[in-house]
Amino acid sequence: MIELDKINTSAPDGAKKKAMNRELTALHKRLFSLQNVLYAEGRHPILIILQGMDTAGKDGAIRHVFSCVNPMGCNVKSFKAPTEEEQNHDFLWRIYPYLPAKGMMQIFNRSHYEDILVPSIHGTLSTAAIEERYHFINCFEKQIQASGTVILKFFLHISKKEQAKRIEARKQDPHKKWKYDKSDEREAKSWEAYSRVYESILQRCSPEIPWLVVPADQKWYRNYYIANRIVEQLENLNLKYPS
Repeated sequence: MIELDKINTSAPDGAKKKAMNRELTALHKRLFSLQNVLYAEGRHPILIILQGMDTAGKDGAIRHVFSCVNPMGCNVKSFKAPTEEEQNHDFLWRIYPYLPAKGMMQIFNRSHYEDILVPSIHGTLSTAAIEERYHFINCFEKQIQASGTVILKFFLHISKKEQAKRIEARKQDPHKKWKYDKSDEREAKSWEAYSRVYESILQRCSPEIPWLVVPADQKWYRNYYIANRIVEQLENLNLKYPS
């Protein structure tokens, strides 16, 4: 049973910011090289899913982890509240057009998991309908994995105290104020409810494609952790340039 309040949100003891930033620089070089081979070989689609509480750092992770990659081989899609057109279709309908092609990396900033998370918190769907969505998501991920897609799922795990600090920063910092929305503080009051739903998602959704829980209170460690895991996964693919 996953209990988020028992999982550390901070960098592990002994991790130092300067050392991790040096490691990240080395990982950037390796990721750039691996992406070139991935694109040239054209065999593996890579799907990277980022989820987390508001202010967990999804935007920042994308900016800092993927600053080294060739944009010709990497796309980012941010999933917000469904549009009127999207609501007229099955909830996964809006996901399919953004699945990666072979040789491409696709990053989801939020994802199909929002379609379990938000209805669970706000009570807009019945329990039975939400249970069906768990089933459909598991089937969906197994399907695209079976077709060759490599899926990496990251949950950016921050503390309640760190979230409050970041919300306040959004209100004060002129470079972050555009991100602030009054709903941020309203949603923050549902911290415990969000935590319980995320625990269920982490436990139940495609256990064959495990979630990676990222200690994300320190941005420098978050960036290192994500980059390191992506490089490890790409190295495990034994990528080769075509002859």
